[in-house]
Amino acid sequence: MVMTEVSSLTGRLLVATPSLADPNFDRAVVLLLDHDEEGTLGVVLNRPTPVGVGDVLEPWARLAGVPQVVFQGGPVSLDSALGLAVVPGEAPGGEGAPAEPLGWRRVHGAIGLVDLEAPPELLAAELGSLRIFAGYAGWGPGQLEDELVEGAWYVVESEPGDISSPAPEGLWRSVLRRQRNELAMVATYPDDPSLN
Repeated sequence: MVMTEVSSLTGRLLVATPSLADPNFDRAVVLLLDHDEEGTLGVVLNRPTPVGVGDVLEPWARLAGVPQVVFQGGPVSLDSALGLAVVPGEAPGGEGAPAEPLGWRRVHGAIGLVDLEAPPELLAAELGSLRIFAGYAGWGPGQLEDELVEGAWYVVESEPGDISSPAPEGLWRSVLRRQRNELAMVATYPDDPSLN
């Protein structure tokens, strides 16, 4: 089978459809950090844990957004931490565009990955918000595309505020509600359709 060119979904959101049966992704909102012919990597934005950022990465705690907890980014590598942050300002490109701060790598728009090995002071003045994730979601080559064909996910545009939502439990509904098509109606889908 010849692999056709994969249109990159990096920076977009995967929103679990109500029919997605995998409990790891029930009502999940996943920000895609990397998507190409080699596979896909993302983090679940709406799975806060009871673990405080200060309990595991104390130097970064004061930069973490509310709620100041570690989020479960997905079922893969739960023992690894990943930092995502918004750096306000335009993407580099034109004259006078700001350089990317040391310790931060742009993923999409104002959203980027934070080098958690770097001293937090390097980024303190630059970061608009920071969120720490334990683990990530990953798909092998073609796996996500198959799930999209099966109707497991909606693909929608992300907004910088999605990674720092102060009410992450409501993110699934709020992302769907802001869509300008029939997806806005899916936001009203009951948690348990059998009770309807």
